[in-house]
Amino acid sequence: MTYRTNPQGSFGGFGGLVDGPPPPRDLLVLIGVLFVTFSLQFFDGTRGLLDVLSLNMGIYSGYLWQLVTYPFIATPTSGFWFLLELLILYWFGKPVYLRLGQRRFWQVVIVAAVGASVAAVVVEWIAITAAPSYSHLPFISMLGQRIVMAILIAAFATLHGEATILLFFVLPIKARWFLWIEILFTFVFYFLPYKDLAGLVGVSLAVFLTYSSLTPGGPRWVIRRWRKGVEEKILRARVDRMRRKRRFDVIDGGNKDEYIH
Repeated sequence: MTYRTNPQGSFGGFGGLVDGPPPPRDLLVLIGVLFVTFSLQFFDGTRGLLDVLSLNMGIYSGYLWQLVTYPFIATPTSGFWFLLELLILYWFGKPVYLRLGQRRFWQVVIVAAVGASVAAVVVEWIAITAAPSYSHLPFISMLGQRIVMAILIAAFATLHGEATILLFFVLPIKARWFLWIEILFTFVFYFLPYKDLAGLVGVSLAVFLTYSSLTPGGPRWVIRRWRKGVEEKILRARVDRMRRKRRFDVIDGGNKDEYIH
C-alpha cells in the first residue's frame, strides 16, 4: 500500500520510510512498546502481565486501568501480520504526527482509544447480560496495534482526505474513503467466528471521535451536519415519491393560454 498527495510526487509508501523528515521519536517509541509487548506473550513469566493490562473480561472485576493501557498491549497474532500492521501504523502515523505535533497527536490517540474502550465495555456488558450463553470473543478486533492503527488511519483520512492511496499497491482510493473502509473491515470481521460486537462498536466510535476531533467545529458540528444531510435526503425522497404518485404532465394545447393537464 502506498499513498500520494499529487501526481508529481509520492507521499509515504515504501519511500516514506526513508524520505522526508526523520521518524518522530514518539511514533518509534509507540511501535517499540507494541513490539515488546508482542514478544512478552512467548514467555510464561510475562504472559500474565499482558492479561492484566490488555482489555478483557477482567475489566468487570475492577481492572479499570485496562481502559487506558490496552492500546499499548499488542494483540497476539502471526508474526507476519503483526509486522505488517506495525508497518501500516508507521506509514499513516508519520504524516499525522508531523501535521499535529506531539501534544495534539497523543490527545487524539488517547481520547479516541479511551472513548472506544468505554463504549465497547458497555456494549459487551449489555450483550452478556441479555444472552449469557452467547459464544464470542470480545474486544479482539480493537486490541493493541489494531485500535492505534484504526485511529491513525482515520486521522490521515481526515487530514489528507484528497490523498490517493494505492490499496494493495494497485487500487487507487481517495484517503477520505478509508473512514468507511475501516468500519466495513471491522463489520466483516464481526461475522467471522469471533462475533465481536463490542469491538465493532469500539472501532466505529474511535473512527468517529478521531474524525470529529480533527474537523472544524468538533463532534457537535459533525453530528449536526450528518443530521441535516439525512433530513435533506428524506425530504428529497418524499418529494420524488409525491411526483411519481401524482404524475403531473403538462402538454402544450396549441394556445399559450390553454394547457391540458
